[in-house]
Amino acid sequence: MIIYGTALLALCHLLGIFLGDLLGQLMGVKTNVGGVGIAMLLLICARLYMQRRSWLPQMTERGVEYWGAMYIPVVVAMAAQQDVVAALRGGPAAVLAAIGSVVVCGAVISLINRMESPAAIAAAEAESILIKEHRHA
Repeated sequence: MIIYGTALLALCHLLGIFLGDLLGQLMGVKTNVGGVGIAMLLLICARLYMQRRSWLPQMTERGVEYWGAMYIPVVVAMAAQQDVVAALRGGPAAVLAAIGSVVVCGAVISLINRMESPAAIAAAEAESILIKEHRHA
């Protein structure tokens, strides 16, 4: 079975890990700082760049979407487990900081959703339906 988009994912992952290690060294810590997050951002940027220039065949685009969908939950679960253990060992300040960051993120997402106009949402949904119909035709 051919899995499309794997090379792009691998390249972004390796570059993200390298940049995360470099960032860790610049910060004076002996660990990778945000390498996996950097890799995901690189994957998103590479996919958008290639789509705009029509360099991304449809099968490869689907493969990149698949790997992006698989990659994010696994990484978030791994990071969440590590963060919870570290927070519990770090004491109440770390736990309060974690709870505060979740509340702030939720508030920002809610604010962004409220800023979206209903007309823009309807237009985006209509465009999405047209794109799906065009792909299946």
